[in-house]
Amino acid sequence: MPDFRRITLADKEWIDPLLRMGNLRGSEYTFTNNFIYRSIYHIEVARMNDYYLVRSHREGGAYSYLYPAGGGDLRPVVDALVADAAELGVPFHMNGVPREGTAALEALFPGRFAFSETRDNFDYLYESEKLITLSGKKLHGKRNFVNRFLAENEGRWAYEAVTPENLPECWRMNVAWCAENGCGEDPSLAEETCAVKNCFDNFTALGLQGGLLRLDGGVVAYTMGLPLNSDTFIVHIEKAFSSVAGAYPMINQQFVSHNCADYRYVNREDDVGSEGLRKAKLSYRPAILLEKFEAVLKEPSGGR
Repeated sequence: MPDFRRITLADKEWIDPLLRMGNLRGSEYTFTNNFIYRSIYHIEVARMNDYYLVRSHREGGAYSYLYPAGGGDLRPVVDALVADAAELGVPFHMNGVPREGTAALEALFPGRFAFSETRDNFDYLYESEKLITLSGKKLHGKRNFVNRFLAENEGRWAYEAVTPENLPECWRMNVAWCAENGCGEDPSLAEETCAVKNCFDNFTALGLQGGLLRLDGGVVAYTMGLPLNSDTFIVHIEKAFSSVAGAYPMINQQFVSHNCADYRYVNREDDVGSEGLRKAKLSYRPAILLEKFEAVLKEPSGGR
């Protein structure tokens, strides 16, 4: 039976190699995301053979298991997760299952799981070269925003890498952004702010990379991310003042240019079902809309 326990920063040492072995592109497969949302989703982790296992639940909510990441025989690992759910007395539910994962589960356990797509959790992956050059008719509008920013702010703007020295400035900008966007009144933004604070508090330990945009000396945008797998870089956070025209496209383009050029894709995570976020993410013309599914056990006993 997997020995689940609350995730800690020290777990990064053994989790990262298993994530590299799995080489998955989903945003769930970063130590950072699991760690910074640990309190919100009560995230617990375990290792079984060469697989990284995650169990989570919201306060008073249903338990869910992340599709295992790693390598080796998947059958005993899934059997152990099903048994763990049975021991807890909860229905078995697996999240973040990639399309190839549904095929693997069906091959190992024919007819045992019911699969359904979770569109709100699909990740948006973009070609890094496209985000840097913004070339082509489809990205003409984004290119115009960047050009307008450059024209209107000539000699007034600067891009910098985020460092421990300028990190406090980014946090002050984030606090101001939250005040403008009502983080205190919006439960989802309040949870996000908690996760973002974890990134700031553990920026170096998590191996995060970041970039910031200055205008007249002050920080008007910042972003953070890190390598996700062998060909994909993931952006975890991106904030900009909406009052600064072009700040969002500019920080995006600059950060990808400075930090992501060696990766084929940039994962900008999901849209959590937000109509506004979905429209914004689709407007950048993703190269891949990374499908994810949930798997539910058809039989309550977990027997074959």
